[in-house]
Amino acid sequence: MNTDIVSVILQKSPFEGITPQELAQQIQGLQKAREKLYSWTVVPGIYYPPKLNMEQCSHELAADSKAALVRGEILVDLTGGFGVDAYYMSQRVGALHYCETDPELAAIAAHNFATLGAKNIEVHTGDGLVILKELVSRGVRPDWIYADPSRRHQKKGKVIRLEDYLPNIPANLEFLLEAAPNVLLKTSPMLDIAAGCRSLGPVQEIHLADTGKEVKELVWYIRRGYEGETRRCVMANYRDTTWTFEFTASEEATAECDISPPLKYLFEPTPALMKAGGFKLLGQQFNVSKLHPHTHLFTSDQAVDFPGRQFIIRQVFPYKPGKLGIAKANVSARNFPETVNTIRKRNKIQPGGDRYLFFVRTADESLQVLDCEPV
Repeated sequence: MNTDIVSVILQKSPFEGITPQELAQQIQGLQKAREKLYSWTVVPGIYYPPKLNMEQCSHELAADSKAALVRGEILVDLTGGFGVDAYYMSQRVGALHYCETDPELAAIAAHNFATLGAKNIEVHTGDGLVILKELVSRGVRPDWIYADPSRRHQKKGKVIRLEDYLPNIPANLEFLLEAAPNVLLKTSPMLDIAAGCRSLGPVQEIHLADTGKEVKELVWYIRRGYEGETRRCVMANYRDTTWTFEFTASEEATAECDISPPLKYLFEPTPALMKAGGFKLLGQQFNVSKLHPHTHLFTSDQAVDFPGRQFIIRQVFPYKPGKLGIAKANVSARNFPETVNTIRKRNKIQPGGDRYLFFVRTADESLQVLDCEPV
């Protein structure tokens, strides 16, 4: 469906009682749902929210993956939104309480829950923290609390720090863990993992998944009374293959990985693996060597079924700014003193083509350029 939204808005609606703006919203929503919620698009009667809410909602595969982490009788979703996460989690628990501050969005979610046949979801309109307190005061004892806080602060705009999210989960964590033994939190992939662990206390697991090109979200499992080490659980996707990879920081700290100059092949981990770390363990598992302790690229003389982009190294040469003589290439920089933009400007390299240049620091601390072609 490639309907021109502007033309829809400017024309008279063919449906009585429906404005052109409402029609345009449904068409836009359906277009986005074909990318994120395909199974919903085949259900007659689904009503789609405004564009921003469609952009912010979870992909159905990500929502189902989060839902697989929960089980029990009662779950409270503090920040319901369009209700995608709530719908999939409702299939894993006996009852789910959906909370949303926006009455219009809550009404849309309630309509869709009924359309989808989710009869165990109770919709509440208002502040999720206030509603949770009311539920607890009435004797409701949740097994799980789920939150996907807003990353846009009314005064600060778009935010990165967890303490600036709305609601502020760290400030209310003690109450949340009193109300339920398990808290599941979705955050931006930009959030620093170490900083998040410091703010959230008893984090048992962090779940990361990628599309092969980017990490969409971080999911934090916080368990009341947990005193062990946080486990990082990665689902790395590349070329229709999914790898699972789990480790703790101490396991990575004690692991050993060979360091080598560039060999025949170059391997770049998927974004989720880059975000999670665990590079020495990754090298061990796939029997590949790192280029430098802090250059998170791997090399080998042998082809390896590796979770990430793979290249053949055509040549390696020292970095001499302004003297590369390469007009067009895809540029990456790892453990390198210049950014990609600076490299492009200093060396007059246009983006694109089938040539890949990796600007790296190697084991002997020299700055090298790896001229590669994808496998």
